[in-house]
Amino acid sequence: MRSNTLGHARLGLSVGVRAAGGAVTRNRLKRLLREWFRFHQHSTPACDVVINARSAAKDAAPAVLARSLDAHWDKLRKRCERS
Repeated sequence: MRSNTLGHARLGLSVGVRAAGGAVTRNRLKRLLREWFRFHQHSTPACDVVINARSAAKDAAPAVLARSLDAHWDKLRKRCERS
């Protein structure tokens, strides 16, 4: 996560074959990540966010992914607000 001068948050995704497997699983994971970001972007300072999916995300339930993202998001948002 890095601050930007655009006035709104942006999202970048990195979901590789090794992390998520086939195209169906990769696209499902990307859809979940985009939806999660849409829900949280208005409460986020102006910054660029890049999410790099790990292999554990492939088999995780959507609720588990959301909790993990929420925990990471809180840490990163605080760091971005300080800078």
